[in-house]
Amino acid sequence: MGYVSRFENGEPEPLRSTVDTLRGWHLIEFGTDWCGHCQNAQPAVKAWVDEHAITHHKVEDGKGRPLGRSFAVKLWPTLILLCDGEEQARVVRPHSADDFAAFDAVMTKSSVA
Repeated sequence: MGYVSRFENGEPEPLRSTVDTLRGWHLIEFGTDWCGHCQNAQPAVKAWVDEHAITHHKVEDGKGRPLGRSFAVKLWPTLILLCDGEEQARVVRPHSADDFAAFDAVMTKSSVA
């Protein structure tokens, strides 16, 4: 599973306005293929995504990339959990399942409400 700069609709990088209109739960992962932190995070990311059956988007990030800047991404990988286009939580440089506790808490709280 490599990072891609393409989004579902085939555009090179989605506009923030497109991301803001997403419905349901989505996970956006910012990073690059050559980033060692991104590579090391993949087993934990894959396990969490598989467990939650969430829509996962990988967006290649870099200097001057508008989507990453609009989310104030500073370190890779940065994973942002969205519900109906709004940021609910973020995780930066995860290493294990424990690093996704913030995501689990938000999703659990939402299912109870």
